[in-house]
Amino acid sequence: MRNISKVAMSLLSLFPALALAHVGQDGGTHHTLSFAEGFLHPLTGADHLIVMLLVGIWSAMNTRQWWLAPLAFAGLLLAGALAGMAGVTLSGTEIIVAVSLLGLGAMVALQLKLPALTGAFVIGAFAIFHGLAHGAELSHSVAALSGMVLATAGLHLAGLGIGWLIIRSSVQQRWVRVLGGCASLTGIGLLAATVWIL
Repeated sequence: MRNISKVAMSLLSLFPALALAHVGQDGGTHHTLSFAEGFLHPLTGADHLIVMLLVGIWSAMNTRQWWLAPLAFAGLLLAGALAGMAGVTLSGTEIIVAVSLLGLGAMVALQLKLPALTGAFVIGAFAIFHGLAHGAELSHSVAALSGMVLATAGLHLAGLGIGWLIIRSSVQQRWVRVLGGCASLTGIGLLAATVWIL
């Protein structure tokens, strides 16, 4: 229990930084981003990074069509990013990003079994909002967008690998509860921090 408390406290300390990591935090100033900056973009926001890993973990553990949800996420992330780059904004984007972290964490922790298409639909819906959050920051840079999509695919593959390792683990139930629970806790904190800032 002490270790879990330490992890929880560490996560709580990240919430203010997580809430400032997205749309509108640059004061509206944009510059042309490179492929490398786009590639690093999903890796620098812990909420985005965790969600993309969770997509792979959930897919590996809960559906035989393991490729469907990651493909839906990457495709709709791209669509959302293009919309964001074109100036489309939706109120509550940051709230939905936080909810996606909470929801996907719960899906992993509970090992929620859903039909492959249903899972892909839920995960894809979240991806649109992640794309909007990223796209508004990418300054109409095709190179940066390409880097972001490639990094997303890499994170999904890493998540699939983690999921397959957990399946083969003798302590599978404990690992999924810890991973999913910590992700959901992070989502709750981010949601609270986002609402506080708004």
